[in-house]
Order: sequence, then C-alpha cells, then structure tokens
Amino acid sequence: MSDAKELVALLAQLPDAELAAVVAAASEGKAGLAALHAVAQSLAATLGHAPDVIDVTPDTLPTEGYSQSETAGASGQVGAGPVVTGIPVPPAGMPDAGPIGGYTNSGVPTFESVRDKVEQRYGTSQGMGELDRQTPVGRSVEEQWDARAKAARERLEQIRKSVHGNDSE
Repeated sequence: MSDAKELVALLAQLPDAELAAVVAAASEGKAGLAALHAVAQSLAATLGHAPDVIDVTPDTLPTEGYSQSETAGASGQVGAGPVVTGIPVPPAGMPDAGPIGGYTNSGVPTFESVRDKVEQRYGTSQGMGELDRQTPVGRSVEEQWDARAKAARERLEQIRKSVHGNDSE
C-alpha cells in the first residue's frame, strides 16, 4: 500500500497539464473509464499538453502459442475481457424477481414490509410490557394501580349508598 501512497505523492507534484495527460493515457481503452478518458483528453488539450501514446503491452509478454486476438481484449490491452455495455436483460419466460428487501424497484416500501415492521414493533412493545410486569418495580406499580382501583370502587359504592339512602328518606 505504500507504493500507492508514493504514486499519489508523485502524481500530486505534477503540473495540471501533465497530470491530465497521465490520466488520459492510463484510462485509454478502458470501457469503464471512457468518460474519465474523454475529460482527461479535453483537459490535456486545453491546458496545452497533448497526451502521449503509451504502449501498455510489456515486452516480456510471451507470444508463443497466443495470437493477438486471443491475448488482447476489445480495448487492445492484454488480459482485457469482453466489453459489456447496457443493462442485462433476463431471458424471456423468466419470472420477475419482484421487490427485493421490502422495497419496490423505485425505492418505495411495500405494504407487506410496512405491515411486518408494525407487527414487529407491536410485538416488541407487548413483550416489554410483560417483562416490566415481572420486575419488582413493575409488580409494585401494578399493585398500586389495583389498590387505587379497589379504593375507587369502594368510594363509588359509598357514594351510591349515600345517594340511595337519601332517596329513601
């Protein structure tokens, strides 16, 4: 990794025109970097440095048993694979994969994923309530609630008796 850092340091020292020429030469013939190559070429031309043609095929390449068409890919570089462009299309008759990960192809959550999330959160809250009731603090709170409810029922009964008792007089 230190080699990469050294290379970056050396490239950073280059003037703009030379750096653009190096990027143009390094990205030449690489389909994935075609846009970068075009920008680097135009920058090199406007900054006054025409890109040099650099042969990237090493002299040590064994040519015995290999033809030029076998060793050079579509970009002319050795070892380059076939150039694939466009979006792959599944063969006819193959079923659509449908939404992946709970989202449609446009990024909208599906109804099922939203329902699952709501059910999961509801289940979690129910479980947390049950766990809270099993702790000493939770039991004391529940006991306090029951005691208050009992006291309220008794008081209500007293009020009813007093009201009904006054009616009979």
